[in-house]
Amino acid sequence: MKVKKVLVSGCYDLIHGGHVTFFKTAAQYGKLYVAVGADANLLLLKGKAPYFSQEERLYLVKSIRYVEEAFICSGSGMLDFEPDIERIKPDIFIVNSDGHTPEKEGLCKKHGIEYKVLERIPANGLPARASSTIKKELQFPYRICIAGGWMDQPWVSEIHPGSVVVAQLSPTIEFNNRSGMATSSRKIAIDIWGNQLPHGDPIKNAKLLFGAENPPGSAYVSGSQDQIGLLNPGISRLYYNGKYWPEHIDSTREQDICEWLGNVLYLIPLEPRAFDYDPLIKKNLDKETIKELGDAGEQCWQSILLKDTKGLGQSMTRTFLAWKKILPYTVPEYVMNEMESKYFPNYPGAITSGGGGGYVVVACDKEIKGALKIKVRF
Repeated sequence: MKVKKVLVSGCYDLIHGGHVTFFKTAAQYGKLYVAVGADANLLLLKGKAPYFSQEERLYLVKSIRYVEEAFICSGSGMLDFEPDIERIKPDIFIVNSDGHTPEKEGLCKKHGIEYKVLERIPANGLPARASSTIKKELQFPYRICIAGGWMDQPWVSEIHPGSVVVAQLSPTIEFNNRSGMATSSRKIAIDIWGNQLPHGDPIKNAKLLFGAENPPGSAYVSGSQDQIGLLNPGISRLYYNGKYWPEHIDSTREQDICEWLGNVLYLIPLEPRAFDYDPLIKKNLDKETIKELGDAGEQCWQSILLKDTKGLGQSMTRTFLAWKKILPYTVPEYVMNEMESKYFPNYPGAITSGGGGGYVVVACDKEIKGALKIKVRF
């Protein structure tokens, strides 16, 4: 009985378990031939080169035991494997469900090749993987401040100490600039380390970034919660006591806690703050209100550890209302009106991501349609 030939094609950059499972399944239909996209064609299609060269990608694919033969596609465009069909003469062409296109199916029909679409199912016990997702996760993260913001400024915490809670976010979306998501600190970090997290102790790296962003003579010193939030994985409680750097840092990278937080926080875009906007024009540094701000950060931390959405929401609202008292210009009137009319009455709690604009961050156990989702990186 003749053994059938099976052809698959793809980029196969950042080889992962999903690729191996796909090859294993495809090989059950016959001898497996793998067409690997050429560097030049991938650059043409995607506007950027793959992480690994075609020689390295070909070497990795050939090393997988389910593969009979692998080669670099000799054609170009979305059907770059078409010229190689004459040489291989496959009986079956297989794609994953997210790789199906009418053009591929039509080409197979034209050549009398059976066309199969497989669902993307990971091997038992392994997570589902996609190269596009992995590439996003390799890019530099963002950070979100959830409660207690401004406690990282000495002129606040020297009056009364307190906590700030931040979380490192995977870059699943590109956040607006000047929206309180530490985009300025992130740009400096990318200038230093490229678009990937640096190796080594994240807290030491955060100190390096803090120094780079705040050289001697800086008129305004950026709070260290930005740098720590960007570089320290998971969720962090930062306790400030009159210094630029926190006196104590608590962190959790527990998967269930980080995933829970990502599931209950929703972001709704506001207008980015204006370039000439100064939220520090007016300061009311009242000790009791600053204590309320720091206590809100502590409530936020304890609520996150307990996965308590109600307590989390309360801590966010407490923070926001404390901002309004301490730094009135961090809360423009149009933002205050939206918070009081749309968010405080209808959800466990809400805050804005930045002073003067950015995103409304809402805590809620139920899906908010149209809102942006985040993913806490752990």
